[in-house]
Amino acid sequence: MAGARLAAVEGLVRELLREEAPFRIAALIEELFQAAGSVCEEDGGAAEVPLASAPGEAGVPCAPQRAAALAQVEESAISLWNWAVTKHTGSVVNDEQRAKLRFVACRLVCLCEGSDPPEGTIRRQILMAMKTGKGWIDIGKADLADGFLEIAMSSIEKLYAKVLKGSDGEADIHVHKADVEKNLFKVLSYQAESAVAQGDFQKAVMCVQRCKDMLMKLPKETCYLSILCYNFGVETYEWKRYEQSSFWLSQSYDIGKMDMKYSVGKEMQAKVLRLLATAYFEWDCNLYLDKALQAISLANQENLHPAGCFLKIKILLKSGASDEDINSAVAEFLHHEMSLDFCLNTAKLLLEHRRESVGFDFLKSVAERFESSPDLGRITLLHIEFLLQNKRELLAKQKVEEIIIGHYTGKQLLPEALNRLHIILWDRAAKHYESKSYSEALHWYNYSVSFYTPGQIDQNLAKLQRNMSSCYLHLKQIDKNEQQVVAIKALEYLSEYLQDCRQLFAALKCLVRLMLSKVMAENEEKRDEDINSVLTYLALAHKRLAESFTEEKFTGDMRILDAHWFRKVAWNLAVQFRGYPEKMRDFFLLSFKLSQFCPSDKAVLIAQKTCLLMAAAVDLEMGRQQVTPSKQMELLTQALQHLQACKEIWKVLKLTGDFAKDPTDTLLLLYEFEARSKLNDPTLHNLMESVWEQPQIEVKTLEIIASLAMESPARYPVLCKKALKCALNLHRKQTAIDAVKFSKCLHSLINLSLPTGLTDLDACVLQEVWDYFEDALSIVSSTDAYPEMEILWLMTRAWNTGIFQYTVGKYKEAEQWCGLGMRFLNHLGSLKKSYEGHMIGLYSEVLDKLDRAKGFLPNEEE
Repeated sequence: MAGARLAAVEGLVRELLREEAPFRIAALIEELFQAAGSVCEEDGGAAEVPLASAPGEAGVPCAPQRAAALAQVEESAISLWNWAVTKHTGSVVNDEQRAKLRFVACRLVCLCEGSDPPEGTIRRQILMAMKTGKGWIDIGKADLADGFLEIAMSSIEKLYAKVLKGSDGEADIHVHKADVEKNLFKVLSYQAESAVAQGDFQKAVMCVQRCKDMLMKLPKETCYLSILCYNFGVETYEWKRYEQSSFWLSQSYDIGKMDMKYSVGKEMQAKVLRLLATAYFEWDCNLYLDKALQAISLANQENLHPAGCFLKIKILLKSGASDEDINSAVAEFLHHEMSLDFCLNTAKLLLEHRRESVGFDFLKSVAERFESSPDLGRITLLHIEFLLQNKRELLAKQKVEEIIIGHYTGKQLLPEALNRLHIILWDRAAKHYESKSYSEALHWYNYSVSFYTPGQIDQNLAKLQRNMSSCYLHLKQIDKNEQQVVAIKALEYLSEYLQDCRQLFAALKCLVRLMLSKVMAENEEKRDEDINSVLTYLALAHKRLAESFTEEKFTGDMRILDAHWFRKVAWNLAVQFRGYPEKMRDFFLLSFKLSQFCPSDKAVLIAQKTCLLMAAAVDLEMGRQQVTPSKQMELLTQALQHLQACKEIWKVLKLTGDFAKDPTDTLLLLYEFEARSKLNDPTLHNLMESVWEQPQIEVKTLEIIASLAMESPARYPVLCKKALKCALNLHRKQTAIDAVKFSKCLHSLINLSLPTGLTDLDACVLQEVWDYFEDALSIVSSTDAYPEMEILWLMTRAWNTGIFQYTVGKYKEAEQWCGLGMRFLNHLGSLKKSYEGHMIGLYSEVLDKLDRAKGFLPNEEE
């Protein structure tokens, strides 16, 4: 029985070695693992391996036959071992499967060992048992490793006895003993790993101690054993077994010092000590504080690292150390290169532990160090936050005012830092508002207002204006809001009558600022009139800029600066009011007109092109809405005018650089096509002649043209069909056809060419459409990616066309089209059963009718 089990295992091994299919390999590995596990230790020696019996022996194998059979099993085991190595390298088997295969191979080799194996066999068995045990440890099944590690240890003892017995000389015995000791060291270290994984601390300590005792003979293993103990320390720390963790980390550090030649290095030693300090700190901070401090001090001596500096300060703060001691710890790393994040985290730690004196002094030194960094604002913000937390509001205000001055003198905060500052300012203002200190709340809100400029408006500014208005109301300073209205009226009067250009543009800028702040504080109902006022101011600015050429005191440079200011405001407002299409278009057009007073550099040309494209886009979009025919014609005509101007600018702009990836040419084409097609423009065909000749035109562009050609009030089926045909040709030229996109394009083309419900179609039309169906069929046959619903649609259209032919007595054509539908039916997946029976029945009727029709036809003459 035992021999039969062994033979069965060997048979599975042979099958696995021949197998190529991944799913079958996985199944065979599992089957082998289960089968090998059921083979007992006695199976090797006691197994009656089934062999062909010699005459007269009644099936009992002789000793040579049994030995040969076991040798065959051993050979299979070694082949399996080597196969597992190869397949794991090629990612055919995973780590757990490799561990199971090693288990099987090692088990079989052990069963075939015999009573007195040679040295080579023992060495191989040691290697296989060690690697099998380590494999189980590595996949988290340490309990399965112990047996194999015991086998390895037993085999090492056998080998050692053989070495002592059979060595030829003193030099020879030293070499062999060194090999045995290396293997013993490895097995002990693996046993320690297994013990730690299983929570057997005492066994792990014993194994590691034996390894330490061997380091005098194996000094090169010092680094390995030190790192092994560190890993034990990490594992036990993560399990919150701080006592065990501190032991292992101490061992790691001590071992690392034993032989400097083979040490892990200062950086690693410092890393060990930092974790040791952390373990003491988290174990019992009060009881082990001195040990934690000693460990971290040693770590920083070995290798100064930000984490070590931070931890030392953390321990000192927990111990209640004096400011002087903490200052000394801070001074340790001040002359080293430390990142800004580290410095900010250290400052936070100090200030959160209410060490204001040390913390604020440290922040000052950090600010000096990073004075030229763009992140300097982050330091100031942290300073402000902690000043406010410590109720030192006056100093915080001074810091905010320094930032405001910097903002207008070229030292702006980065956007992220500025957003953070607004949050701090609003939060402080809100606290004052809640405590009914409305004047102070206004003070902090005004700080926030200081960072906004015309054009840079958003919803936050609107909220800010409302909050400020609320403060004024509580202070009964309604006149503050009323003053704004008075100022607007006064400036409007001045802008109407002022002749001096400098004064006029200054007044207009004030008007724009005031009106924008008013707009952002208003609700939707009141906003429209004031937006129109801003448009009026910008239109007036354009008019007076055009007139300013005759004024001597107003120089060209002044004109350019003012033109830039107003065009940028108009641009920002166009973007801001994108929810109001007509207003957005008007602001873009004003920005374009104002930019014409600026030098035509690349940036200005790009802005002009964009303004005109956006204006055309808005006109087209408004023309698509439900408007009267006359209004639609007006909008489309305007769009064409914008596009013509844009084309001229685009010609000049393309001379200034490479715009290969710019979509402007495509947008101009699509916008112009839409406008001309809906205006029924006779020049449309001339426009398209140049398009068909373009070698770089994209499929998407052609598909949009096809769609626009049939979008009401346009109706150009010939152009639509030509665009779709071109698109299909481009689809076909792709290296890999996108079946989904191809199907949509073909669907549109067939719909256009084969209107639903028509039976009396020209033969040429039917032939053309037939070709499209054949085209679709070739793609459907070559890929599984063609959408099933599209296949169903093609089948239905072909079938219905055949049925229409059938109803008018065209039986031959009916058979062809119905047959085409049947060909598509064969490519349906889950939907095939729903249609198959019905269609086959009807198709039989069509064929029958065709046969009968043929019967009435006279035979052709021979």
